[in-house]
Amino acid sequence: MKKLLISVSLAAAAVLPSAAQAQAIPAAVIAVVDLDRVTSDCTACKTATAALRSQVQAYQSRENALAAPLQTEQKSIQAAIDALKGAEPDAALKARVAAFQTRQQNGAQELQRQQDQIKRNQQYVQKQIADKLGPIYSQVMQRRGANIMVEQGATLATATSLDVTTDVIGALNTAMPTIQTVAPAAPANTTQGR
Repeated sequence: MKKLLISVSLAAAAVLPSAAQAQAIPAAVIAVVDLDRVTSDCTACKTATAALRSQVQAYQSRENALAAPLQTEQKSIQAAIDALKGAEPDAALKARVAAFQTRQQNGAQELQRQQDQIKRNQQYVQKQIADKLGPIYSQVMQRRGANIMVEQGATLATATSLDVTTDVIGALNTAMPTIQTVAPAAPANTTQGR
């Protein structure tokens, strides 16, 4: 009998707390936002996109400016090597090859630095937008009475009445009139000289 009472009391103790803790979950009120439209239609985003596009075009122009003389020099050097018909190049041709390789490496390093800066700039722009959007989502959800917000791309179909993209764009335009398109300098490597 004592074992039966212990078993019943253990079962009751296990059931009662979970029944007391169970709460009704509120009905889902969903808002949908089109993030592609937000990042392409916000005023500061358009300006930042144009600035980033200009940076990429400057990179491409510099790449072309470096490549043209290098290609000409490479053809000239190759012609001089071919004219030797297997003979050993003289010191002047060796120096010319070495100078060409140095210019080629310097150009590649310059382009890599510029490409890295563009990548940092793009990430910096995205971070600024993301930092502003978090609080905006909460504000829009509260104003519209939503308790869930999903990205339009994550849905199969939605009613247009659930779309809060325009609200988010308006709030983002107010919260972020401009975006910095040049990332702060990358931290210097401090392990050198130690």
